[in-house]
Amino acid sequence: MLGGDLYYQLDSQRVLIVTKMAKGSLRGSDPLSGEWLDSLDKKTIKKIRVNNSLRSHLREAMARINLKTGTVEERRTAVLSMLDDLSPHNIVLLKDARQSEKNADVLKMIELALAMDVVGHSANSAERLLAMETLSGRLEPPVRNLLKGVVDNDAEGDRKVRATAAKALGTINEKREFYGFVEQLFFGLSLGSVLLLAAIGLAITFGVMGVINMAHGEMIMLGAYTTYVVQLLMPNLIDYSLWVAIPAAFLVSGAVGVLIERTVIRHLHGRPLESLLATFGISLILQQAVRTIFSPLNRQVSTPEWMSGSLEINPVFSITYNRLYILLFALLVFFVLQLILKKTSLGLNVRAVSQNRDMAKCMGIRTEWVDAMTFGLGSGIAGVAGVALSQLTNVGPNLGQSYIIDSFMVVVFGGVGNLLGTLVGGFTLGIANKFLEPVTGAVLANVVVLVFIILFIQKRPKGLFPQKGRAAE
Repeated sequence: MLGGDLYYQLDSQRVLIVTKMAKGSLRGSDPLSGEWLDSLDKKTIKKIRVNNSLRSHLREAMARINLKTGTVEERRTAVLSMLDDLSPHNIVLLKDARQSEKNADVLKMIELALAMDVVGHSANSAERLLAMETLSGRLEPPVRNLLKGVVDNDAEGDRKVRATAAKALGTINEKREFYGFVEQLFFGLSLGSVLLLAAIGLAITFGVMGVINMAHGEMIMLGAYTTYVVQLLMPNLIDYSLWVAIPAAFLVSGAVGVLIERTVIRHLHGRPLESLLATFGISLILQQAVRTIFSPLNRQVSTPEWMSGSLEINPVFSITYNRLYILLFALLVFFVLQLILKKTSLGLNVRAVSQNRDMAKCMGIRTEWVDAMTFGLGSGIAGVAGVALSQLTNVGPNLGQSYIIDSFMVVVFGGVGNLLGTLVGGFTLGIANKFLEPVTGAVLANVVVLVFIILFIQKRPKGLFPQKGRAAE
């Protein structure tokens, strides 16, 4: 009933629990007999409506049931839901549950609820002071609201009780501020990981080949659309779709990147303006191609179950799994790419060409092949970034345009061609942006970061980590 799945048949008034199947069909089950009814017609059933009052009573009843018979997590959640409604009946239930509860975490929650009842309703100052020791440092919102009420509204009560409540409230506020800072830091790292994924491929092509690839954002877009297509091909295996989409996106975007390099870029070496205009034109062509194939509308990519939800550290701080996994994934991509450039023959050739193209050619290195592979590698990584971004936002033809400018900012700030600089630059700009947003707003925060980078490159034109030796020539 709370989930909105309870219906009744118009002709027989029979109550059914209706489930929407993968292909849009409706399937119902009789909660009394357990009988299943397939292919229900929407016109023959009607949803049983519930109002807010009934929802409140249902949640309260479920909490009472779970407190006695539920799992550990259900019992803990039941106690937590009672913190907002410490009625005499609920207090009796909690006291009974305390006698039989074996789990330490649930027992602590019960003690917390009973201590809140003492602070809120007891006339004995000694009991209230003792109960406040239990409340001190707790981060549950009802605890903070209760203590704030004691401090603000209990003017005629015991001064010692008010002072103790104020001290406990101060401790809670300090903890909330600390975890608020940690949360902003995580959001900054999360944004930084997205910027890193978007920029790391550009750092390779821009740093090694000196090509300003304005179609880099469209490589990200192609990776995101590849994820969408993979999920269309395996609708019943969404949990495994990303593992298929990652190599598929790398191959698709990488192949398009090699094609662009072989057909356009190789004819424009040493002509940066022409390269910029050509890749900008390619970006428009790719956007229009996607609009023609998939329509201009945004597409929703499903999130696998293992990336859904959040990791709750405490009542005021939780980490969403999708952003946590993307952060770890970005670091994994960075270290794998570093390994490729440092330990493989391709990486050796790439570094040789980036330092001195003519000398590398004299040493027998096929610079044209290196250029194609470098452009393909950078584009493939951009496609992998698109897989990650599909879990954070809708997939649309303009997805890449949202990140191309930020990608260039990260590369220029960190140092052209330096992957470590890209890592530091991405996380620095992401953290700075998130800490500025509460003060200036999201739009002005971007402006402030952009102005900072402009001023920074006036002093250090080669970025945080400039290349040294022959690579800097």
